[in-house]
Amino acid sequence: MKSSKQKGLEEQGWKFGDTAEFLELSEEEQAILELKMSLGKQLKLFRVRNNWTQVQFSRIVKSSQSRVAKMESGDPSVSLDLLFKSLLASGATKQDLAQAITSNIAVKST
Repeated sequence: MKSSKQKGLEEQGWKFGDTAEFLELSEEEQAILELKMSLGKQLKLFRVRNNWTQVQFSRIVKSSQSRVAKMESGDPSVSLDLLFKSLLASGATKQDLAQAITSNIAVKST
């Protein structure tokens, strides 16, 4: 958004911020959310590389298609345990998991 447009909206009482501010997340909650998003993106990448649909992948991880969709989108109801288990089931290595985690940290620090 152009800064002039944002300034005009702010003058009209609109407020701008990020998701963490809007949801009033603590730093820890924000870090967990970002980690889930990063792992979800990695999960989708591995699923697509293997040419699996969400339905096919859900059978591999003994879950449902809707749960796979939630994993890929970083839904807060999905546990980190399930994300790690699913990534490993998709063929991800521990190094792949570490890369997903560290790429998350790199994004946060920039």
